[in-house]
Amino acid sequence: MRVIVLGAAAGGGFPQWNSNTPACRRARAGDPAAKPRTQASLAVSVDQRDWFILNASPDLRLQIEATSALQPHEGLRSSPIAGVVLSGGDIDAIAGLLHLRERHRFTIHAAAPVLAVLRENPIFNVLSPEHVTRALLPLDRCIEIGSGLAVEAYAVPGKAPLYQEGEGFDPTPRETGDTIGLAVTETATAKTFHFIPGCALVNGRLKQRLEGADVVFFDGTLWRDDEMIRMGVGEKTGRRMGHISMSGADGAIAAFAGLGRGRRIFIHINNTNPVLLEDSLERREAEAAGWEIADDGMEVRL
Repeated sequence: MRVIVLGAAAGGGFPQWNSNTPACRRARAGDPAAKPRTQASLAVSVDQRDWFILNASPDLRLQIEATSALQPHEGLRSSPIAGVVLSGGDIDAIAGLLHLRERHRFTIHAAAPVLAVLRENPIFNVLSPEHVTRALLPLDRCIEIGSGLAVEAYAVPGKAPLYQEGEGFDPTPRETGDTIGLAVTETATAKTFHFIPGCALVNGRLKQRLEGADVVFFDGTLWRDDEMIRMGVGEKTGRRMGHISMSGADGAIAAFAGLGRGRRIFIHINNTNPVLLEDSLERREAEAAGWEIADDGMEVRL
């Protein structure tokens, strides 16, 4: 099974279009220690013929053009993209679907809350049901999606997308299916990796599920919970946004400390997070704890 990181950054990418922070300036200047990244998405295939996209980021067209495996290879119009699997209804997970509107046949796999978002927003009707099938991704049940791959979706602590919050919204993390993790399995070998780009906390249920996992791509949005507030570029903590921090006693690094020796890769990394800088102390601390920092084009083979 071949997994390609199409994009490793959180919403807005790195550098973010309206950010003038020192890190974003370094990325724009071409500093090799501040590699630019597009918004978080993976591509996975077993047979190298049919590919499945995990989260359709707003940068999907550029990601396809940067990834030869996803480019057309047959006839005047074709695509190896056989399906898209969505882990949530946030803009940075679904907006890229609009790039796939050119009468190409594929299947969108998503949990019920995300299918409802697509159904209630008529702009997604450009993905005609004549060509694009929308399939329910049930929770806690492994289903085959084709070409030797199966996916199990499971709820993780999180919240509804920002545009659905409304007045009086309670941001307390819940496991309602608005935010899900994906366990992707090669059916012939049972090799599995997990993709969890959004998660508000690591509780006992999630620890049990990930115990001994070979590869986990995990939410790396912020280094510390109040990072954006301290930098003066935001008013919300990571937890309020539905994202666990990397550091701290209740952060991801501490939570994974006793969960075996598999590969742990941070993805969905915000432009404010110092681990994006290869010469930062935070980057060295994360790597010393056994974590890798995803970047665009990174490949994992299972």
